[in-house]
Amino acid sequence: MSLLFSPLTKLNIICSDRLLRMVKSLSPKVVTLVEQESNTNTAAFFPRFMETMNYYAAMFESIDVTLPRDHKQRINVEQHCLARDVVNIIACEGADRVERHELLGKWRSRFGMAGFTPYPLSPLVNSTIKSLLRNYSDKYRLEERDGALYLGWMHRDLVASCAWK
Repeated sequence: MSLLFSPLTKLNIICSDRLLRMVKSLSPKVVTLVEQESNTNTAAFFPRFMETMNYYAAMFESIDVTLPRDHKQRINVEQHCLARDVVNIIACEGADRVERHELLGKWRSRFGMAGFTPYPLSPLVNSTIKSLLRNYSDKYRLEERDGALYLGWMHRDLVASCAWK
């Protein structure tokens, strides 16, 4: 099986790799990555459409238990952040599509190739986040796997975060 990438996708990947190497050359103490746990960068239209619908359905459901539908902050986030992302991921191609989420596994490879090594997460931060989530809904979950922290809604991972040295 082979994957076909558009020239723009290849350019995005090359730029990401180049950026990580440049960051590594600055000798940072720690670099953190927080990324939507969704694969919409290199997927063809239909799988990208299905992934976007599944991901954002979980995202909107999680907001639904947190804020009332007429809450000003909720409306603002839905209109100016989430809706724009959904439209961009589904309706745009080429240079017009700027929202290109990748799964943590791809980022791990990139960080490793750039010379970074995983940096352990703080148990104190993890427990603090877990206790904050309990104030919203028991359907949120926080799970540490393979040195990364995953924030999820029910059975869907929404965001992954990790640290690198």
